[in-house]
Amino acid sequence: MTEQSQLTEGTKPVETTEETSAARVEPAAPPAGTVREAPSATEAPSATEPLSATEPLSATEAAAAPEAEAAPEPRTLAEAAPAPEPEPVVPPPPAPPRDRRVLRAVLRWTAAVVVCAAVGTAAAYGVTRVERTDLPGLATASDGRWDYPELVRPPLPAGRPGPFAEENKAGAHYADLRALLLPAPAGATEDKALRGTDGWLPTRTFLAEFAEAKARSEIGGKLADDGLRHIAARGWTTPDGTHTRVYLLQFGTAELVVGQAFAAFVSSNTPVYQLRDTAASVFDDEFSVEAALDGVERTSYTEIQPYGAEQVRQAYLAAGDVLAVVIQSRKGGAAAVPFQQTVVLQGQLLS
Repeated sequence: MTEQSQLTEGTKPVETTEETSAARVEPAAPPAGTVREAPSATEAPSATEPLSATEPLSATEAAAAPEAEAAPEPRTLAEAAPAPEPEPVVPPPPAPPRDRRVLRAVLRWTAAVVVCAAVGTAAAYGVTRVERTDLPGLATASDGRWDYPELVRPPLPAGRPGPFAEENKAGAHYADLRALLLPAPAGATEDKALRGTDGWLPTRTFLAEFAEAKARSEIGGKLADDGLRHIAARGWTTPDGTHTRVYLLQFGTAELVVGQAFAAFVSSNTPVYQLRDTAASVFDDEFSVEAALDGVERTSYTEIQPYGAEQVRQAYLAAGDVLAVVIQSRKGGAAAVPFQQTVVLQGQLLS
């Protein structure tokens, strides 16, 4: 007889105690991450657990069965390990706003640089525009130039062209010849002997500049033959003792001046006629070529040593219908700078 039949024939059912129920409860599921071995197919149940497919379960076993069935299935280590959560993407912090104090500082420095540059430019312009002698600490010695007044050409008669105008074929100076004379520099004393009558000088006064009587006679004849109209002159003496004489001889046409009068006084190396109180004069090669004036021919000479009590410099200018003669003399030596200055300024008035 089976155990089941014994239970149904009036035998007292065995009370289920906590110890017996505990012996029949399957062990709990292994902790996560371990591998549970399944029982072999040939392994028989234990003698203490004669469970069969037809054996009814006690109340305690029935209560424990669902719990056993609900046990989680075994998993591998890889399956059991939780997947790492992705690190959150942290956006870069926004650029801090530029400090307004920095911007203000930049603007202040920029403005300061601009102001300094403007002041420096203005100062440089001011320094270059004034005479060095007007600046303390930068004063330089004078180069010997004289202080002439501002030069102004006299007005032309209405409808008359200038001496070098294209329509003026004769090269005539229609302005008053006396107004074309160079004025004396500051501090000079006028030579009254050269005033003439109403500003017109007699020819004999001009001829007195030449040393030999024969030369004076010859020059006078040539001037008359060339059609000399009149002579205007001015002379002065500066505080350093330099004596200056300027003569303007006007003829009928520019052709007479260049072809006859000018050629009568000049040659390549020495002047044709010797001035009074001179020994030997030669071509003045100290005169700068850059000082040449358009339309004006110029030749100058200087007396070489040994000269007498005074050194004499002389220049001849052909400007249109006017022959200009400039003479300077000074005891001990005539300076080159004021002489060249005087010649160039007189040529500018005639050009």
